Amino acid sequence: MVSLSFNVNTEQQLKLQAFLDGELPEKEAGGVAAWVARDAEATDLLAELRNTRRALAGFEPALRLPESREFYWSKIQRQIEHLEPLPQAALPDSPIARLRRYLVPAGALAALAIIVAFAGMQSGWVRVAGGSQTQMTCADSGTFTYQNDADGTTLVWLTYPAESEFAPRAAH
Repeated sequence: MVSLSFNVNTEQQLKLQAFLDGELPEKEAGGVAAWVARDAEATDLLAELRNTRRALAGFEPALRLPESREFYWSKIQRQIEHLEPLPQAALPDSPIARLRRYLVPAGALAALAIIVAFAGMQSGWVRVAGGSQTQMTCADSGTFTYQNDADGTTLVWLTYPAESEFAPRAAH
């Protein structure tokens, strides 16, 4: 097998193929013909494309349909039109089925509300009426922060368990 290497980019190769197939407008075809006349590599590539086309020409099977394309598709369309529509599945009309139609969406909304509330709690800050915010930094740390944007007030409350080394000691 002979491997040929051409320094012609893909766009130029496609342009030569379109020129060979007669798919270019006259002005563009004239430009490609001039390019092929002055460039030996383009001339060689065009000759190789012509040889490949001649070699493959005898191996393309002639495919003939017994009917025209339009007639073939009209037969398919007639068959589709003659098909009876599929019966729609009847939904059960029991009280449980009617209840389920309302409970499934309601359950989904409730689950979504729980997820949103849980996500809000995980952020740490909880918005309180009047523009205030409250934050629990950690459930077991005993730290509580209250912030009121309207007053510019921030209060940090620290509590310690009785057994903590920081807890106040009773006088003896």
